[in-house]
Amino acid sequence: MIDQKKLISIVIPAYNEADGIYELAKRLQEVFEENSSYDFEAIVVENGSEDGTYQKLQAINNKDPRFKILQLARNFRMDGGITAGLYYATGDAAVVMTADLQDPPELITSFIKKWEEGFDNVYGVVTKRQGTNIIRKMNSQIFYWLINKMTAGSFPKNVSDFRLVDKKVYQTINAMKERNRFLRGMFYWVGFKSAGVEFERTPRFAGESKAHTLKVLELAIKGMLAYSLLPLRLITFFGISLSILAFIVLIFIVIQFILYGVPFPGYGTLMTIVLLLFGFLFVMLGIVSEYIGLIYEEVKQRPNYIVKKTVGL
Repeated sequence: MIDQKKLISIVIPAYNEADGIYELAKRLQEVFEENSSYDFEAIVVENGSEDGTYQKLQAINNKDPRFKILQLARNFRMDGGITAGLYYATGDAAVVMTADLQDPPELITSFIKKWEEGFDNVYGVVTKRQGTNIIRKMNSQIFYWLINKMTAGSFPKNVSDFRLVDKKVYQTINAMKERNRFLRGMFYWVGFKSAGVEFERTPRFAGESKAHTLKVLELAIKGMLAYSLLPLRLITFFGISLSILAFIVLIFIVIQFILYGVPFPGYGTLMTIVLLLFGFLFVMLGIVSEYIGLIYEEVKQRPNYIVKKTVGL
């Protein structure tokens, strides 16, 4: 009796990637041939593209049915696309990667070897970001520094979304019903035996980056708030500290009034303190508002994605 080959599902969200989608398919086909002891399916999540991405995916599917298409009703951002693809995955393991070829498909072979060694979550670790401006690099360093400070060093530095996960891992993720998804954190949170594989992130093969600064900042804030209560605890800390400071200042003013008959040193000093305290107050209100916003999104229970059409699934 011939043993049935294990199946590996590759989940790829694609938004306006028409210029590079043929190259992506070509390089993935080379990976399939290199790992002929496995069967593969590539689930390309067409994430509301406005160019010819879907039409080119249809042409690829006509020639190679291993490439399957999951078309969403609109753009649900990268995490929404990955969530949709993982739901439709059927493999013994699933690879998550981007369509812009900054995640080199050839690294999948190294992921598979680590998986064969018994690791359930094999993630890519970016050692160098080619073609990335200094602002993006600085933002990335600040994000990892902050989130590790807020979570006691729980997040490995420079870990990307590019990874291979065992079926039991992605099925656990599928069972989690969170609406505000930061998948990098979710893969960390579920545990399982993990290992990193280092690689250099190359420039985009074609097209423009969709990782605009404000969108990246929004995702970073969501990720930090979703996995840490430290900002809320800092509000309590600041409140207690400022109350103690105000009490000390009050005692000082009373003593000054008794000795010199002057209730305070000057209008400018008083206004500076008042403005400073109001500044702290509004920062704290902003932090609470962000948490309330996340709760509001969860309570609405809207789906993480809406499927418009499937091809080959």
